[in-house]
Amino acid sequence: MSTGVPLASGKSEIFEIVLQFMPDWVQIPVLVLVILLVVGSWVFKIKRKIDRRRAARQAQAVPTAQPGPQHRQSRGADYLGPYAPQQQAQPQPQPAQPSGADFLGAYAPQQPQGNTPA
Repeated sequence: MSTGVPLASGKSEIFEIVLQFMPDWVQIPVLVLVILLVVGSWVFKIKRKIDRRRAARQAQAVPTAQPGPQHRQSRGADYLGPYAPQQQAQPQPQPAQPSGADFLGAYAPQQPQGNTPA
């Protein structure tokens, strides 16, 4: 009973066609290398999974209150390094000034001073 749908994927068909053009003495080493790559990727994936679980377990066992400042070693797009803004020793409280899209400042309509009808 044939449904007319090929069971092999396009990648496997291309791989078979490429192997057919190779001599027999090259086909076997290529197949062995492909199998080693697949098995090696599985091994690395499992190793990474085990390492992640081990790190998560160790992170939970560490007490959260540690003396001294915490220094994260960052890298990547969010890491500014020496270009990061300098931290101030004592932050000075700034008086609250209105700002934003609704603040008109000098362009606000003037409030009439004096007698206002009730």
